Amino acid sequence: MRDFVFENKTKIYFGKEQMCHLHEEVARFGKRVLMVYGGGSIKRTGLYDKVMDELQKAGMEVFELSGVEPNPHHTTVNKGAAICKKEGIDVLLAVGGGSTIDATKGIAAAAKYEGDDVWDLVTQKAAVTETLPIITVLTLSATGSEMDGGCVISNVETNEKYGYFAPDNNPDVSFLDPTNTFTVSPYQTASGSADIMSHIFDVAYFSKNQSMDMLLRIQEEVLKTVVKYAPVAVNKPDDYEARANLMWASSWALNNFLYDGFFQATVCHSMEHELSAFYDITHGHGLAILTPRWLSYILNEETAPFICRFGMNVMDVDMSLTMMEGAKAAIKALETFFFETLGLKSRLSDLGIDDKNFALMAKKACGPNGVLHGFTDLTPADVEKIYRMCL
Repeated sequence: MRDFVFENKTKIYFGKEQMCHLHEEVARFGKRVLMVYGGGSIKRTGLYDKVMDELQKAGMEVFELSGVEPNPHHTTVNKGAAICKKEGIDVLLAVGGGSTIDATKGIAAAAKYEGDDVWDLVTQKAAVTETLPIITVLTLSATGSEMDGGCVISNVETNEKYGYFAPDNNPDVSFLDPTNTFTVSPYQTASGSADIMSHIFDVAYFSKNQSMDMLLRIQEEVLKTVVKYAPVAVNKPDDYEARANLMWASSWALNNFLYDGFFQATVCHSMEHELSAFYDITHGHGLAILTPRWLSYILNEETAPFICRFGMNVMDVDMSLTMMEGAKAAIKALETFFFETLGLKSRLSDLGIDDKNFALMAKKACGPNGVLHGFTDLTPADVEKIYRMCL
């Protein structure tokens, strides 16, 4: 494995009573705050009022950007950046799930960009060397964006969806109160849980790169945590233990600790980004549909031991099976978990998706070099076949 440096600057306040520290943390960065949120659920749940009370304690002048989309649009990010520039915003406050936090990260960078379009930054036509400070109040366990430096932004005008990493773009402070996820629907809970698992699968676990065994073991424990507690949260939304475990698993699944020492392309995420770019579907649900089909497609004598290990160490697959039998049983167990235990629809056609864009999506997923590198390398023809397996 490669040499590495691990650093994560995000300060976490975890638990039921931690919101009382929000006013002191926001005040550290100035007096003018832009509060970013989505469709208004935080007002229905009362979280909006709690946050505003804290901001008033800090004597903050509050500006707002609402309406962030589930797959945040670059035009929404541009609106936020324009507010920051016009009003001299000192600090950003994201109240919501991964999409809201991702949009806020884009705003933090675009606010320091001399141009007026964040897409220049996303496509690396331009760069910035600083960002506005970010504080988050998390309401959905899924993306891990509350404790990492990446974000994913969509351009609906061009059907493109790309990740963006800005210098020092980790949130400075994140508030993680599991009770804020009690009102998350069973569907979003299931989709978010699939997203958590996919981060581990995609970035590190299913890899032929040499890794540290200690990290592989921790990855398996995080996966087992999701397998144990996601069904509880789906069926009993106000179970604090289940929500707390999912929330902390989400943060640790993508804060870089589990991946240090090597890097690989995120194959399923690359394929799913094309799905949600063209069809605006829920990201975690798309990953749940893709992942078992991808594993089935790449299953061979070389990949079977990795997939079998997952089955036996995470999904309780019979340890007496051969490698190939165990790998097949692991894929079947994952399908059962996603589509029966968590109740997610199992096919793209269930979401109203047909094959008319598959060839173009597959080509874009593989990038300019025409190869999607990862656990096994995939060509556009391979990716298109995997999409068709999901129909």
